Amino acid sequence: MSRWRETSHPASLEEILDNGSVRCHLSPRNCVMKEGQHGFCGVRANRGGRLVSLNYGKSVHATEETIETEAVNHYSPGERILSMGNIGCMMNCSYCHNWKTSQAKYVSDRDVYYYTPEGVVEMALRHGIRCLSWTYNDPVVWHEFVRDTAKLGQEAGLINLYKSAFYITAEAVEELLPYIDIFSISVKSMDPVYYRQFTKGRLEPVLEATKQVFKAGKHVEVSTLMITDISDNETSARQVAEWVLTELDSTVPVHYVRFHPDYRMRDTIRTPVPRLVRAREVGLEMGLEHVYLGNVYDTPFSNTYCRGCGAELVSRYGLNAQTHGLGETGECLKCGRDAHFKLMPPNAPVPTVDEISHDGLTVKSLDWHGDIRSAHAQVHNTSDDTMKIYHRRRHMSGEQEPWKVVTLAPGESYRFILAKGKATEVGPEVALPPTCESNLHEVFDRAHFPTLAVEEIGIAERDIAPLPHFEGGQHVVKLLREAV
Repeated sequence: MSRWRETSHPASLEEILDNGSVRCHLSPRNCVMKEGQHGFCGVRANRGGRLVSLNYGKSVHATEETIETEAVNHYSPGERILSMGNIGCMMNCSYCHNWKTSQAKYVSDRDVYYYTPEGVVEMALRHGIRCLSWTYNDPVVWHEFVRDTAKLGQEAGLINLYKSAFYITAEAVEELLPYIDIFSISVKSMDPVYYRQFTKGRLEPVLEATKQVFKAGKHVEVSTLMITDISDNETSARQVAEWVLTELDSTVPVHYVRFHPDYRMRDTIRTPVPRLVRAREVGLEMGLEHVYLGNVYDTPFSNTYCRGCGAELVSRYGLNAQTHGLGETGECLKCGRDAHFKLMPPNAPVPTVDEISHDGLTVKSLDWHGDIRSAHAQVHNTSDDTMKIYHRRRHMSGEQEPWKVVTLAPGESYRFILAKGKATEVGPEVALPPTCESNLHEVFDRAHFPTLAVEEIGIAERDIAPLPHFEGGQHVVKLLREAV
């Protein structure tokens, strides 16, 4: 048995049944488990006749990213976030970008890190981060840890972002509402048959839970992954837009997101960009006010423009954002029209230095290539002293940017994203002292959490599907297309 399964934590939303069985009311599956059995998610179980969580405090590595990573464009653009992702999932999507950690049977002990609510909040505060993001595989199955940590973070002045496929019960949503500020919800499709075949879940509970948080007054953004030759069409775009307009509001931002082949669906290609562009056009034609493309570079379709005068309000390149024309309350400075933003006060800038002494420092670099426009840098301070590491962007022109400074506590392991910020950027470089270990992980789009480092597998020769590859299941694409 994997080490991470050896310990458990009492779970909420349990129903004790006869003969020592329990029913879990976290997801709409309402799994019934006999003694020793696990639910569909693989991380909730019956131990001694009680429902327990096997992943409380167990996570992939905490990672500093930006709020755009989570398909959130209308809440404090460019805000730094601390992304926390767990293991297990209440779904099993055929194209899952995080299958290595979302499907419990594939989770390796090497990919599991251990955190406490207090430790997560302290880490965010120490690095000047104001937003905890519950993300990656799916936070639904991390319910107790999310609830406990989000509450503690709220008490410390942090906000909480919940990025989810949202296959969750109304009862569980009620436990989240007091602590979550932002819900970024992935609605896979408006077709119930699609949900059953591709995700092993059901559409209706996702829609009901989304309406529940919107009616509660939370900030909501909706994204849809457009699967090549399956859902990357005008009909899919129209159905999503119609539902948002009917059940939510025209001001809710909608993201049509580019797919990359993964898991059981590698025998295909990335979503053709013209199909995404057309999806955006459909959404705008139908009356949505804010429609974006995700995982697409070198187009203007990630920027925010005023719906009144057309002024550019926020420019975005990948996961980087710059605000140009927004007032303090989210209005267009040129014409005064409400652009439907929620803004936080300016945060303290990340410390920088113009020059560093390279004596004794190890410098690592990575060149952007193809669709690889982001990387995670993982650094570990092995010493008993506080240490500083440095990183900056490299440009074709030879321009020298200041080095950004990351301060590591004694023994601290930290991870942060390096994202391409302009078309002329070559790639990032990281400088660190001998007592700090590091590795770089290429990121395939904002949904993918990498588990293998460049130092281990080398630079990706094909930037279509990341390693490790799921072995088998390539026939799934053909079968699913025929089903559609």
